[in-house]
Amino acid sequence: MASPRRVEFVFDLACVFSYQMFTRYRRAKQRFRAAGGEVETVLLPYRFRPDADPAGEPLFVTHLRDRGEEAARAVQATTGFGAADGLRVDFTRVVSTNTFEAHRLIARAAPLNRGEAMAERLFRAYFTDGVNVADPAVLARLAAEVGVDPGPGGEEELRRELERVRGLDFVAEAVPGFRFDGGRVLNGEQSEEALLAALTG
Repeated sequence: MASPRRVEFVFDLACVFSYQMFTRYRRAKQRFRAAGGEVETVLLPYRFRPDADPAGEPLFVTHLRDRGEEAARAVQATTGFGAADGLRVDFTRVVSTNTFEAHRLIARAAPLNRGEAMAERLFRAYFTDGVNVADPAVLARLAAEVGVDPGPGGEEELRRELERVRGLDFVAEAVPGFRFDGGRVLNGEQSEEALLAALTG
């Protein structure tokens, strides 16, 4: 029997393209497994704004400060992003925040084989529900939905992992990014078919 494929996925929960690629990858993986393949997915954390305030603020405010009014309004006016992938993204509701604690929750879920489920719930909370995924009460509720203990621990391990991931060669190209069996790399936007081809190739 062939060895399972190992896929590393680098992402930030505050990155809408990460959400889109995560969704496409999970569908490609489902198809790969339906055809008899096995795959191990390793979720690698990344933060675009490591100094973001956990108190959170409307995404418009963040973009207004960082990108200017024209760009901020353009994002707010974007509707239907990810609809073809079954996503409901509402940029007008997004609370821009620090994703450290959310990534820590995923790290706690991973040994329970619930890392992907936790990541999906956090992505949806951020881009659809419009809640602050740095708020301890929000994280506790989301963790309970997935069956994960959100208790303390793992902070230093996560900091070391964030530093390690930022230094990976294939991360320098673009995030989100995939690396297959330590070799082939796909960065940025990819189709479901391209991801499936990388799994089967």
